[in-house]
Amino acid sequence: MTEDMIEEVIRVEDLKGYYRGTFGVVHAVDGVSLSVNKGDIMGIAGESGCGKTSLAELITGRPIELLHHEGGRVYVKELSMFELDEEVIRKEILCKVMGYVPQASQNSLNPVKKIKNFILDAMRERIGTKTKDKEKVLNQVAEHFKTLGLEKSVLNRYPHELSGGMKQRVVVGISTLWNPLILVIDEPTSALDVTTQQLLIKTFEHLQKIEIVETIVFISHDIPVLAQICNKCVIMYAGRIVEKASMDDIIRNPQHPYTKMLMSSICCFNPDGTAEGKLDGIPGSPPDLLNPPKGCRFYLRCPSRLEKCKENYPPFFIPRTESDPVACWLFEGVGD
Repeated sequence: MTEDMIEEVIRVEDLKGYYRGTFGVVHAVDGVSLSVNKGDIMGIAGESGCGKTSLAELITGRPIELLHHEGGRVYVKELSMFELDEEVIRKEILCKVMGYVPQASQNSLNPVKKIKNFILDAMRERIGTKTKDKEKVLNQVAEHFKTLGLEKSVLNRYPHELSGGMKQRVVVGISTLWNPLILVIDEPTSALDVTTQQLLIKTFEHLQKIEIVETIVFISHDIPVLAQICNKCVIMYAGRIVEKASMDDIIRNPQHPYTKMLMSSICCFNPDGTAEGKLDGIPGSPPDLLNPPKGCRFYLRCPSRLEKCKENYPPFFIPRTESDPVACWLFEGVGD
């Protein structure tokens, strides 16, 4: 694809989102910038608590309670999300432009309602009026569910009658009923067995292939899962992005010390079932985001730290290509 053909569908500029409460101020997302192009399957990876979910909430323009937009901008198809009325976001953006599958979304299904009634309620919430021809609508939903490998009979079941994977596909089906251009999914494979994970990954690939969705933002702490589906990936640490690259480069040629250590902590297996290489952990813990350090947030855990890392947070440097920046002082002057 030539540069002229690339269409940017999400642009995040110096985004900041903090949790405020009696506990203080948590700098969950602290100066994040990224770009997602049409057709991308963009992975967002990092340890638990690094800000992945908070970033997803901010991108939708409707962050959860206590998470406050403190600065920066989010553009979705050139629409500035924090300048839009909440009603517009609810009825237009989160219907036709962007679908959102939050973390543990399968638990959002109402345990005392059949799936069909839950869907009709969700449609009324989105559209603002009652559905006149319920049978026609449910037939259309059933056709849509077929693309996700779900039988029409699922509509007449209660959530407890479905497996975890089926519940997850139901939520994905509801989120894509209006064929959104973009699908943001947060930890969709967590708590699922590997066989069900594979099925769900193939479902997302199929949704893009048949053009129900064009672009996917896939958030996960599980890099091997991201490697199966994503073409690009950003690595987050303590509320900031430390590396952006193609998924292949993240796996085969990581640059940031944190990304390298993250990759070395993943267990790989040989065909005979034996472990490949040595499995290393990352010593220490992430910094307290109630009082984040002034310099690089990976400083205390980094084996390659420099003196300047302690006092000054690094800008992005370009050790590979313009689209693959790394926030690390080790690369100062590289590529100049």
